[in-house]
Amino acid sequence: MIMIFIYQIHRTQQPSRQLKPTPVPEENAAAAEMAAKADPDGALQSIIYRRGSLRLLDQRKLPLETVYVEIRNSEDGWNAIRDMVVRGAPAIAIAAALALAVEVFSYMESYLSAPLDASSFLGQKLEYLVSSRPTAVNLSDAATKLEALMQEVAASCSAAKEVFQAYIEAAESMLEEDVASNKSIGSYGASFLQSQAKDLKKLSILTHCNTGSLATAGYGTALGVIRSLHENGILETAYCTETRPYNQGSRLTAFELVHDNIPATLIADSAAAALMKAGRVNGVIVGADRVAANGINLLIEFFSLPNLVMVLWERGQLYMLRAGDTANKIGTYSLALCAKHHGIPFYVAAPLTSIDLSLSSGERIVIEERSPKELLFSRGGLGEQVAASGISVWNPAFDVTPAELISGIITEKGVIRKAGNDAFDIKTFVGKLADRP
Repeated sequence: MIMIFIYQIHRTQQPSRQLKPTPVPEENAAAAEMAAKADPDGALQSIIYRRGSLRLLDQRKLPLETVYVEIRNSEDGWNAIRDMVVRGAPAIAIAAALALAVEVFSYMESYLSAPLDASSFLGQKLEYLVSSRPTAVNLSDAATKLEALMQEVAASCSAAKEVFQAYIEAAESMLEEDVASNKSIGSYGASFLQSQAKDLKKLSILTHCNTGSLATAGYGTALGVIRSLHENGILETAYCTETRPYNQGSRLTAFELVHDNIPATLIADSAAAALMKAGRVNGVIVGADRVAANGINLLIEFFSLPNLVMVLWERGQLYMLRAGDTANKIGTYSLALCAKHHGIPFYVAAPLTSIDLSLSSGERIVIEERSPKELLFSRGGLGEQVAASGISVWNPAFDVTPAELISGIITEKGVIRKAGNDAFDIKTFVGKLADRP
């Protein structure tokens, strides 16, 4: 039995690679459909969860089919993340955590080992899930925090069930907190952009890839800012790039914008510079899979220098240490260069969990390379062949935009701006948050 539920089918044949089949009771399908309709904001839901059950919207099939994939364990979660059933850094982290929560829920009553064994088991599973997509820091950050929490619980409890229960509750809280975080990003971003707009009554914003409800637990990051601008009545038009080769912009962002009745226009990736030159863009907002915060703290403090622009010599390689270097969907760097040339502000919108405090610079970010099939075949590798047989392919999933091209980083706690030396002091921003009561 294939573990796919199709709620709306707009075409009958679309070959795709499926996850491992798992039998699913019919009443669970009905519950998922009810949950989807119950969203009070009427927003799209990429993640439908209730304790013991997880369904992920198969984003490979959008916008032509609305299909939910049943996730029963960490292996299903790993495959869903790797195969891009679910994508977007925040959504990946939540989906991974919940996939494991569903798995342990199924046998927490029968697990007979000691609490420390349960904690070790969860740690191994989390490490496995992190390997699905290494570039997004949200996933590794969530895994590290969950593992530390489980070790703490295991040291003070008497039964493995208590460890599993604590894990499930922690994973569920991630889902709830992400929506609130995204709405804060949207609010801070919209207010900040409006304050920077000077005499402009309305703004036209260009975005890249997909950073909305489909990439998060709800509302979105960069697309959340656009949503907030629209709700406040100050959005003229949202421009979205098609975002090749997987077309997250044309398939997903356009789908969300149309769904929410937000005025929007789709452009080819290669049309962005011409659009800016024509004066039709007031700002660019993108998401982030990882932001370098420069973690060489001891070196910084020793020399009493800001943790902004420094040099590190390591293993025969010279690195520039720049806070704010940002890894995001391939093509982001090109947009930043175009925006810089045309004098258009370029913003990154991301939760603080996307900031890697241990990373010295963007040059240290591991960039995932995707399958050549995504370029050789249409529909992100799922369709017919469109390129010559025998051609070599380079298909990085992400690029790194240097901090000097970024005007500000919009987070759920406020906007990180550049200091007097035209650089981000992310360490101080995060430190002040930690000092708050």
